[in-house]
Amino acid sequence: MNLSVKLGASALALMLAVGSAFAQDIKVGHPDWWKNAGAKFDGVTLRGVTEATPPSNYISDVLAPAFEDLTGIRVEIETTSWDQMYDKAIKDMEAKTGIYDMVFIEQDIVYAYLARDFLVDFTAELKAHPDLKAANFDEANLTSFADNFRGKDGDLFGMPMEAFIKVYLYRTDLFNDPKVKAAFKKETGHDLVPAKTHAEYAEIARFFTKWGKDHDMKLWGTTAQAHTGHPASWYEFFESVAPTYGVYNWGINPDKNYAATVAHGGSMNSPEAKAALKWWLEMRDLAPPESVQSTWTEVATTFAAGRAAQGLVYGENAAWIASDKNKSRVVGKVGVALPPLEDGVMADAESGKGYIGYYDGGAFGTPVTSKNEEAALLFLQFLALPEIQEDWAAAASRITLTSTYDTPKVKALDKELGGYYTMMREDGKLFRGAPPYPFHAQVREATAQILYKVLTGDLGPDEGLDQMAAKAEEELQTLGYRE
Repeated sequence: MNLSVKLGASALALMLAVGSAFAQDIKVGHPDWWKNAGAKFDGVTLRGVTEATPPSNYISDVLAPAFEDLTGIRVEIETTSWDQMYDKAIKDMEAKTGIYDMVFIEQDIVYAYLARDFLVDFTAELKAHPDLKAANFDEANLTSFADNFRGKDGDLFGMPMEAFIKVYLYRTDLFNDPKVKAAFKKETGHDLVPAKTHAEYAEIARFFTKWGKDHDMKLWGTTAQAHTGHPASWYEFFESVAPTYGVYNWGINPDKNYAATVAHGGSMNSPEAKAALKWWLEMRDLAPPESVQSTWTEVATTFAAGRAAQGLVYGENAAWIASDKNKSRVVGKVGVALPPLEDGVMADAESGKGYIGYYDGGAFGTPVTSKNEEAALLFLQFLALPEIQEDWAAAASRITLTSTYDTPKVKALDKELGGYYTMMREDGKLFRGAPPYPFHAQVREATAQILYKVLTGDLGPDEGLDQMAAKAEEELQTLGYRE
């Protein structure tokens, strides 16, 4: 889910307009080593394909020219739409045409790629070519997000280039308003603070929706990524809401023959899942009217427009919502908190049994069909050099190295974002990406149509989850995962 804009248009345009200047300004350690290593690949051109997002545009317009200046290896990065990016990459790897030397791998598709042996084992390749190991590259500096791109033996198959968590944003101007606080205290009997439980979140949502109506304001109590015909709603429920009720990995249990139904050992239609869905439907009804057509993009613009008091928002949007005055009406008015949770979920996350929300992002990997694997090995290491991370993080709101958190620009931006980067650093381990299922897309597509019927009111939530769990098992049996 990488369709959202992460940087104000004007700021990004300025950044890319001076891309060549940035390329000249980028300084990395051991430049002579890089020059000598690149000389081995005289005349080579590396080609990559990725989605046209700010992190990828920064690679294309700033980092690729800098790498060429440093090594002499030319890099052409094709930035395109999300669907075209996948289509081109997969067709190239399936046909073994070797057009691309690097492809963007989104966190939720990597397991399907690994199952089909599409990607070069970066760790093994680096061991096989110790002469190409850069002194200033340290795999240990990667954040825990890199674990999403490791194979069964722990080897790395993709170099992370963007990462973010889905967080609870709230309007500090509303939560700190004396009149609002007094009214909330009078109505509920307790103080207005960011919710820690679903009951508290719902109470706040009901209060602000009523407050907006009573004061003739375009204000509602929450956001909702509840599109009635787009996978964004499926992802919101299964990857953001269900885990906060203790339903992990979509409710599919690989230890029970990939069971999804409670009857067979799964939890997709468990009492916890049904409670989660009913809560989410109530939040949808307390959200702005556009929520029934909102994907991850529209949720962000809704919050940025000041139309919601709180919401679950992808962290990649938190930066521009909190800091870009050209696009956001709530600059300086955004607080960040962990998602509301049911009892026991935090303990599960801390022990590693579960997680509290979604950790998303992407990496660059090398297809096994590449004709320039060794040269690509250099470029992937370059993307993980600590020297280039600070400006990249400031330009595109992404962090993939632990050391980047301590850079001056990121520290300054963290304050502006209400502590988002601090939360990502300290609590990122509590979040998790999509489960490591190679059947990701098939199960999503098989069950999403049923969820849409629930969202349109054509099917009840309990019946809908029962049908989704049964449909998931049916699909998994067809695919050969259930005996």
